[in-house]
Amino acid sequence: MSQPSAAYPSVVPVGVDITRASIARVYDAALNGKDNYQVDREVLAQVRTVAPQVNELAWANRDFLIRSCRFLAREAGIDQYLDLGSGLPTAENTHQVVQRINPAARVVYVDNDPAVLVHARALLASNESTAIADADIFRALEVLGHPTVRDGLDFTRPVALLHIGTLHHYLGDDVAAIMRTYIDALPSGSYVTIAHFCDPQTREHSELARKMEDKFVRSPMGSGRFRTRDQIQALFGGLEMVEPGLVLCDDWWPDGPRLAPLADVRHCIVGGIGRKP
Repeated sequence: MSQPSAAYPSVVPVGVDITRASIARVYDAALNGKDNYQVDREVLAQVRTVAPQVNELAWANRDFLIRSCRFLAREAGIDQYLDLGSGLPTAENTHQVVQRINPAARVVYVDNDPAVLVHARALLASNESTAIADADIFRALEVLGHPTVRDGLDFTRPVALLHIGTLHHYLGDDVAAIMRTYIDALPSGSYVTIAHFCDPQTREHSELARKMEDKFVRSPMGSGRFRTRDQIQALFGGLEMVEPGLVLCDDWWPDGPRLAPLADVRHCIVGGIGRKP
């Protein structure tokens, strides 16, 4: 959640290991940000050998976040947000999007990347309706019981839970169980938003997805699973899907007509929103 700067960082924040790639910093690099290091850019370079337009994955994810947050704030009337694994985007963070529509909206970010925590605390210092909790987003009970989360959000009223571009970095087979814990804790009327790398299981794009997965997992970042559409749909449990359901991120209520074909990699990331009855 940093603002762009003129050059890559020359000072390393305390606790940041620049010998290992960071998910948040790789995402920042893919969005042409400056809060990243050579090891992070090397991840993209490796994936680029099989997917030259890999940066488009990050932009499809980012654009979906912005459109879904506008929907949640304006159409669904949600004024509480739990953004899990927000990373280091260069602009248009969740709180900026929703508070532009509803200045009273409350947003709690959750991350445990030292660089994210440093930048987020600086960026959010003057925003009393926004906070960040230091916790592991894949430990749902830890997140749900965190004092910052409990103090910042009222779980007797609807909450929007965001897992945007995060769950594909969890390689375990119990990812659906993690989501069930989150969903069970949400009150009726809440929403869950997910964007996830996808193996579309089509002749045109499945091989590309698997090649990207191999490069991501074997890179210094060590994660990036391309699950099937059915596997991703299962993460919503029994939620009522908002139309048009789980679709390519670019097909979820686009801002206007598509004037050019999608890059091949954009066929390998899907998103959707589910509502808890």
